Amino acid sequence: MNASDGWPDRSPALLTDLHQLAMLDAYYCAGMEQTAIFEFFVRRLPHGRNFLVAAGLEQVLDYLQNLRFTDEEVDWLSSLRRFSPTLLDRLRSFRFTGDVLAMHEGSVFFPSEPVLRVAAPLPQAQLVESRIVNLLHHQIVVASKAARCRIAARGAELVDFGMRRAHGAEAALYASRAAHIGGFDATTTIEAARRYSIPLVGGMAHSFVQAHEREFDAFKAFAKHQPEHLILLIDTYDTAQGARRVVKLARELSRAGVRVRAVRIDSGDLAAEATRVRSILDCGGCNDVRILVSGCVDEYAIASMRAKQAPIDAYCVGTRLAVPDDAPSLDCVYKLQQYADRPCRKRSPWKETWPGPRQVYRRYDPNGRVCMDVLGCADESIEGKPLLHEVMVHGRRLGPPPPLSEIRRRCAEEVATLPIELRSLEKAGPPPVKVSQRQHALAVEIDRIER
Repeated sequence: MNASDGWPDRSPALLTDLHQLAMLDAYYCAGMEQTAIFEFFVRRLPHGRNFLVAAGLEQVLDYLQNLRFTDEEVDWLSSLRRFSPTLLDRLRSFRFTGDVLAMHEGSVFFPSEPVLRVAAPLPQAQLVESRIVNLLHHQIVVASKAARCRIAARGAELVDFGMRRAHGAEAALYASRAAHIGGFDATTTIEAARRYSIPLVGGMAHSFVQAHEREFDAFKAFAKHQPEHLILLIDTYDTAQGARRVVKLARELSRAGVRVRAVRIDSGDLAAEATRVRSILDCGGCNDVRILVSGCVDEYAIASMRAKQAPIDAYCVGTRLAVPDDAPSLDCVYKLQQYADRPCRKRSPWKETWPGPRQVYRRYDPNGRVCMDVLGCADESIEGKPLLHEVMVHGRRLGPPPPLSEIRRRCAEEVATLPIELRSLEKAGPPPVKVSQRQHALAVEIDRIER
C-alpha cells in the first residue's frame, strides 16, 4: 500500500527493477540530470475491448509524494557492492520534485493516448517507472472489466467478490477500488469497504450450511445473528428445496419482524435456477426477497442471463473481475518522450512511439457522443477538450483526492458518451483516434537524425 492507505506505511523504495538503479547510477555519474518527460500509455487494446478506463492515479501520486529511501535500504544496496558511492549518497536524500499531468480517474481512453505524463530530472523520472506501471496497469485492467460488466448488467446491482482470487492483499484492495470506479455497487471485502467507503454486501458460505446437520437449522441460526442483513445461500444441496425452506423460514421470521433480504445461487444454470427460485419465492409470498447469483460470472454471462430475462437482482463477480482471464494484462508502457528539450522517439518494429510531450483532444458530436480523439503535441492549439490535467507540481499534489463516488460518477458519465458500437461487448472498428499533422511532421524530423 502507500502512505495514505496506512498499510504498510509506504511503498518500499526498492519496489522497483534492478535496471532502474543501474541507469540512475550512470545518470548521476555522468551528470545527466536535465528535465526528462515520460508518458504512460497502452500500445493497443486487448482482444474484444473497445475502450479502457483510467484508474490508479491516486496511488501513483501518493507514491511519488512519499518516495524515500531508508538508511536500511541504502545500506542493503551498499552491501551488494555493485553501485557507486555517488548513487548511494544521492539515494539517502532522494525526493521526487517533478510535475505530473494525467487524465482524471474514471476517464475513458484509447490506444497510444498518454494517460499520465511525468516531467522531472532524468534520474527521478526514470526511477519511478516500474512502480507507476505496476499501480496503473492493475487498476486499469479491473476498472475496464468492471465497466463492461456494468454495461451488460444495465440497472442490476453488481457486487465485487474478487478478493480471494486476487494476486495478493494489495491487488485485492485495489481491485475493489477499481471495480467501484468501473460501476460496481458494493464489495464483500471488509477492508476495502472501510478504506474506500464502498457499501458492503455478503452472507454465508456453503461451509456454514454443511456445519449444521440440517439446512433449515443453518438458515435459522444465521438469521438469529444477522437479522438486519439476511442473505441465505440456497444451493448447497438442492436449490429448489433451499428456496422452499427460505419460504418456510420467512413466515416464521415475519412474526418477529425479521425479513429475509435475499437468496444467493452459486452453481448450476444460473438463469434457469433463478427463474425456478423466483417462482417458488413468489408463490410463497416472498415477492420482496431478492435473488443474487455468483460463480463464473462475467460480462458475457451477465449479458446472456439478461437476454433470457432471468429474474436476477444482483450479480456477484469474483475471479473474472479480479483476474480477468480474457484480458489479464495490457501492453502498457512508460516511455521517454523528451530529454533536455530534445524530443525522443522509439522506432523499434511494432513498438514505435510518437515523439515529444503530447496531449489528447477529445471531440464530441452534436449529441454529446465521442466522435474523435486527436493525439497532438502538448503545445498545439487543437479543437477539442484536453484530457491531460496538471495534478502535481514540484513533487506536491495540487489538491486532496476527489471522493471515490465522484470518480465512479465520472466513469459512468464517460462511458455514456461513447457511441453505441464502442459500448458493445464485441470488438467494434478501429479506435476513434487520429494523430495530428504536426505529430507526424515531428516524427519525420526525428527520424532524419542518424542514431
